Amino acid sequence: MSEIQKAVTEAPISLTEGAIKALEKIKTDQSISDTHGLRVGVKGGGCSGFSYVLGFDLEKENDQVYNVNGIKVLMEKSHAIYLLGMEIDWEEGLNNRGFSFNNPNATDTCGCGTSFSA
Repeated sequence: MSEIQKAVTEAPISLTEGAIKALEKIKTDQSISDTHGLRVGVKGGGCSGFSYVLGFDLEKENDQVYNVNGIKVLMEKSHAIYLLGMEIDWEEGLNNRGFSFNNPNATDTCGCGTSFSA
């Protein structure tokens, strides 16, 4: 384990079985190496104040590293307060296809489900 990796037993987020399958498919289809992890976070912006960050990335010095159902998850420590208890799912429907975020900390969300306020 490198100096910047910090093992933590319980992740602040969860991934559904559908999300795990979709992430594994993306990782395979795009030939993403095992040195990358799934970055989950927030950034300012979006119609409700914050928007979600979700994508494969390399580990950075200020990251907390989690193992969520076999997926290496990277998260800045300061983002955990906004994401604690959040569930990431994959939806495959006629009107909606993609990742969805069920965040119990969100006091308001936008219509597309990718931005929130807390």
